[in-house]
Amino acid sequence: MDEQQLRVFIDIVSQYFEKQTGKAPDVGSPYLGDASSLPIYDFTGVIGISGERQGCVYVTAHRDLLRQLLLHVGESDVSDNNLSDLVGEVANTISGNARRYFGPDFMISVPVVVSGNARAIQVPRSVKAYILPLRWHKFEAALVVSLQ
Repeated sequence: MDEQQLRVFIDIVSQYFEKQTGKAPDVGSPYLGDASSLPIYDFTGVIGISGERQGCVYVTAHRDLLRQLLLHVGESDVSDNNLSDLVGEVANTISGNARRYFGPDFMISVPVVVSGNARAIQVPRSVKAYILPLRWHKFEAALVVSLQ
C-alpha cells in the first residue's frame, strides 16, 4: 500500500466521525505493526478483503468511545449488543467507502465483530499492517489496514 492509498483510509475514517458527530477524530501518525502485536481494544469490527487485494481492515475501539458515539447520535441503549453493532457498522462503512476508491475488485465481507482481547484476528503474516491511531474527544481507537 502506498502513501496515497493510506491517505484514502485516513480521509474516510475522518469523514465518518465528522459526519456522525460533527467532530473529526485526531489521527495520529500511521505506523507499521507486526501481525503478532496489533492493537485490539474492547470491541473490534473486522472486514475481510478479497479480489485484487487480499487481507483485512479492522476498527478496534474502547467501550467508552463507542458508548459516547452512541450517545452523541441520540441512542440511549449503550448495551454491549449495541456497542458490537456500532463497531461493525463503522468497519463496514469505512470498508465500503474504500471500495468506492479501489473499485469493484476490492471485495469486502460482512463484518465480523469480536469483543474483548480477541487474539484470533488473523492478518496476513507476510504483509505489515498499517495502524492508524485515532482519538475522538479523549477516547482511543485504531484503524488497522493489512492488504497485499
